[in-house]
Amino acid sequence: MSFASRITRLPVPFERAPAAEIAAQFADLAPELRDLVARTAGCSPYLRDLAVREADWLRAAFGRAPETVLDAELAAATGETDSALRPALRTAKRRIALIAGLADLGGVWSLEEVTTALTRLADTATDRALKLHVGQEIARGKLPGATIDDIDTAAGAVALAMGKMGAFELNYSSDIDLIMLFDESRFERDDFHDARASFIRATRRMSATLSEMTADGYVFRTDLRLRPDPSVTPVILAMATAESYYESLGRTWERAAHIKARACAGDIAAGEAYLDRLTPFVWRKHLDFAAIEDAHAMRLRIREHKRVGGPITLEGHDIKLGRGGIREIEFFTQTRQLISGGRDPDLRIRATVPGLAMLALKGWEPAETAETLTAHYRRHREIEHRVQMVRDAQTHKLPGDPDEMRRIVNMMGEADVPAWRAALTEALTEVHRLTEGFFAPEEKAAVLPDFTDEDEEIITRWRAYPACRSARASQVFERLKPELLARLGKAARPREALVQFDAFLRGLPAGVQVFSLFEANPPLVDLIVDIAATAPALSAYLGRNAQVFDAVLGGDFFKPWPGVEGLTKDLAEKLSEVGGDYEAQLDTARRWKKEWHFRIGVHHLRGLTSGRDVGAQYADLAEAVLGALWPVVVESFSAKHGGAPGRGAALIGMGSLGARTTSATSDLDLIVIYDAAGAEASEGRRPLAARAYYARLTQAMVTALSAPMSEGKLYEVDMRLRPSGRQGPVATSLSSFRAYQQTEAWTWEHLALSRARAVAGDAGIGADVEAVRATVLASPRD
Repeated sequence: MSFASRITRLPVPFERAPAAEIAAQFADLAPELRDLVARTAGCSPYLRDLAVREADWLRAAFGRAPETVLDAELAAATGETDSALRPALRTAKRRIALIAGLADLGGVWSLEEVTTALTRLADTATDRALKLHVGQEIARGKLPGATIDDIDTAAGAVALAMGKMGAFELNYSSDIDLIMLFDESRFERDDFHDARASFIRATRRMSATLSEMTADGYVFRTDLRLRPDPSVTPVILAMATAESYYESLGRTWERAAHIKARACAGDIAAGEAYLDRLTPFVWRKHLDFAAIEDAHAMRLRIREHKRVGGPITLEGHDIKLGRGGIREIEFFTQTRQLISGGRDPDLRIRATVPGLAMLALKGWEPAETAETLTAHYRRHREIEHRVQMVRDAQTHKLPGDPDEMRRIVNMMGEADVPAWRAALTEALTEVHRLTEGFFAPEEKAAVLPDFTDEDEEIITRWRAYPACRSARASQVFERLKPELLARLGKAARPREALVQFDAFLRGLPAGVQVFSLFEANPPLVDLIVDIAATAPALSAYLGRNAQVFDAVLGGDFFKPWPGVEGLTKDLAEKLSEVGGDYEAQLDTARRWKKEWHFRIGVHHLRGLTSGRDVGAQYADLAEAVLGALWPVVVESFSAKHGGAPGRGAALIGMGSLGARTTSATSDLDLIVIYDAAGAEASEGRRPLAARAYYARLTQAMVTALSAPMSEGKLYEVDMRLRPSGRQGPVATSLSSFRAYQQTEAWTWEHLALSRARAVAGDAGIGADVEAVRATVLASPRD
């Protein structure tokens, strides 16, 4: 479709004379195009000047789709020298600013299409300037070991687009925030300092190419200060240096900044690999409600520094940083993402609007809240663009002059200034109400019960517990304590609830995350009080495994029991997400099991499941762990010793596991039956004889289940029910198992066999074991 056919709105001309002049100059255009250019000129002196300067180009551009025009200008913005690249980039900037401004004001492009076009220009300009100056360093022999072939990847240098640029959300007169890095692994150790000095020169020249004002204007103001410790570090850092900083000193605001981070120029592959390595820093594996307080403190500092924290007055109001502005919505979205994105990778979205939509889709925010904030965000951003379009000024403040305010209203295509002002005031107020309620909810006075002297003694010693020792943990807990004590006092057995909560608190190794979780989710306080009052063992378990509270907020905590198949599939998917890292897979399995273990206990506590069902669910959980983990162990073992010789092996559940009457503290009674099917040994880098192979594979599985790791153990394993007990091999061949059960087994072993069932491994061998079991149990007896 042509540009003209896509026009859906028009600005109201604020100044009639400039509009008439431009209409006369472009009298040869189609009426709808002439009207758009004239009305725009009547509102924006900047766009009027661009239209005059680029009149011939604009006439030709209107004959093509704006997307085609954008692609052509980006392709043409090249130069083999700095003196050639500078005017080429500035010409592209003028023309893209003009076509994007007209497409915005005419409704030809959506907000996202406008910001994407501006961001693509920034990406292209940064990439070409960086590669030009790195190439010049290579040509002068200043970059050790680099050749002309390295220019395409900037010899390992990469620009990370941060903030709005990273999310393809650049505004109309934005500067660009970049973190500059280089891949030090491409250079010899002795060449590191020379390489760094060369990249520093190239980065400074790149920044000058983009930001210096010339007769042709500028491309983008460039800000390199988001890098680690910018007051003492060079403008470009080695990736290893940056990683070390974030791992040891990184702060919450830097985590939030990296939500939008994107490799945009230079060695893109190296930049993406670097961001992948930074994932554990940005996205914590547990729900991170402590981020709320960090983000709120940051909001308050910005308000104080920028002096934008007062009541909403439209004259001079900062549409970005002021109350109810764009930053409020961005902080709200990013903080919500930081809280939950470690557990839910779907939330790791750079852009604000898709981020809000995903938060609603996944149940972390009400859909109505997300829709309201999205509508206000888009409207705020369009107002911001028009404020900047007037004179290409990097400002976010609404005019203080009534006439200039009317100019902005007219650029929005509206003429009723009072109605526009009322709508904007209402929008700002609603954004502030929704976001402030999240960051700083109103505190309600709690009615405290009367405590005995013994109770007071318990409460007094809380401040000495490890969970409350840090200043921040103590601060959060003191805010939480009145409501917590009030709810403990309302428990069916207040004294028992207090004592068991004390045991829970005493067992917590740290408190900031848990206390922040409780503060942000009051129903969890009711849950811990309920547990403390009625289930002491579960309360003590929580003290050691408080992270399982995350599961309660996941949205499906109270859904029907999924059964073995659903559990196994869920765990297998989570293990595949960390495929290739065996230790991470074992820790993932441990975290997953803890959460489902906790769920079973809570459902039983709340009367949602019977005692019989609880035993079956604990057995289902164990079977799912075995079923999902066995292939992982086999794969890891096979990498060293080759694939399993013969048919493979099956894990047979005995005792309470076989009977599906497992308790919360049961160990797992297992035997392993294999069938080498005539194969004498495995085939691999370190082959093993069949018997030794299955014995060591079994030991690997037992270790995977019972080894203490950072997330604890999965299960203790008891294999004494295998043929010949402790004297027999840990893995038994199918033929030996059959012969033993038919000719040597004691009566008590046949009784134990009555509960046996296959729980993991090869289904065919499991069926063979079941056939042996059926035959043995059906045999005539004295």
